[in-house]
Amino acid sequence: MSITTTIGEIVRGDASVFPPYLYEAYRSTVRRAPRLPLVEVPLTLSELTGPGPAVSEITPEDADLTRNAGTGGEAVGQRIIVTGRVLDERGAPVPHALVEVWQANAAGRYVHRRDQWPAPLDPHFLGIGRCRTNARGEYRFVTVRPGAYPWGNHPNAWRPAHIHFSLFGPAWGARLVTQMYFADDPLHALDPIFNAVPTEDARRRLVAAYAHDVTEPSWALGWRWDVVLAGEVATPFEPARGADPRGGAA
Repeated sequence: MSITTTIGEIVRGDASVFPPYLYEAYRSTVRRAPRLPLVEVPLTLSELTGPGPAVSEITPEDADLTRNAGTGGEAVGQRIIVTGRVLDERGAPVPHALVEVWQANAAGRYVHRRDQWPAPLDPHFLGIGRCRTNARGEYRFVTVRPGAYPWGNHPNAWRPAHIHFSLFGPAWGARLVTQMYFADDPLHALDPIFNAVPTEDARRRLVAAYAHDVTEPSWALGWRWDVVLAGEVATPFEPARGADPRGGAA
């Protein structure tokens, strides 16, 4: 199947990195994309400096999605370790950043009322987790590989396996949301959300690499993915608004 695209003229940030607001192959952008240039509203001092996310105590269990449902059981699926670094535009590590993730279960089903895909729910899997980066800017999650799922964007449309990431700095204006994909997934070329990112170089920054040094024997496969917050090799991010768990930004 080929995807015909029409790219709108209103873009945000670097047009070679960030997807345009209007990308006709991603059907819901036709309804919500702005038709006029955006008006920038200056951020206030409180938005630039705080108060930051309201964070309750973060425990090591929060980063283990295979067991943090609190049932005493373990999620079903291919157990994986996802790790990497959060870096600034100079390539320096960003310590103590709040990293949150959410994803579908191994069957491609979210624990969400809008998800009507008749794949089984897993009582031992909530699909959410969080941690803070350490002093070296590193994060680490244990989870299961999410399944692909169908969606109504176009005939025979399936979303590639992916994990949503939110990174939260010290102020309200510092939240960034993006998606991580897996390097061996055949659905990348058919996915309008992934291909809304304009260049192959930028799309590669969304794809985690298999990491055998992260893999643990007889237990879990390892994947490594770094997030770059700004600069020439910045990770493509989604618009700063609520996210639809089945289709990226709502």
